[in-house]
Amino acid sequence: MKALIDRASGYEIALVASNKPQARALEVARAANLPTWAFDSRNMAREEFDAMMTRSLEDHRIGTIALAGYMRLLSPKFVERWRGRIINIHPSLLPKYRGLDPHQRALAAGDQMTGCTVHVVTEEVGSGEIIAQAEVAIEAGDDVSSLSERVLMAEHALYPAALAEFVKR
Repeated sequence: MKALIDRASGYEIALVASNKPQARALEVARAANLPTWAFDSRNMAREEFDAMMTRSLEDHRIGTIALAGYMRLLSPKFVERWRGRIINIHPSLLPKYRGLDPHQRALAAGDQMTGCTVHVVTEEVGSGEIIAQAEVAIEAGDDVSSLSERVLMAEHALYPAALAEFVKR
């Protein structure tokens, strides 16, 4: 979130929303005087939560949704409502290693390269149109933690630039 705020050029952040009221991203947004919305989604049906979030997004006249660290699957109805207007960043070079644990999977496979991908969100995890990618070399001695740190640095550079290009469409 901080990278999106700090590098906001070509887009405006109109709302930071979370399904976790204690999320660090909300603190970062409040410190930057950005509007926030949060509601605890635990023990709540996906569709019910997504309907509440949709109302908030519509109230704030949101044009594009940029997911960042959002680890809850979106309902098909939500994805349909915002079709072509939701993007996400994933820590692998999609279509490789969709879903969870991409760093662990890349290391276990003996890959020499990984990275991150900004993509359009669809109902199928990690399968939407690829907008941008950045490669990160896997170094000898890397573990999940060291690799994750380097990929995160690439994400912080890639995501704001890709978002700025995406909103121009």
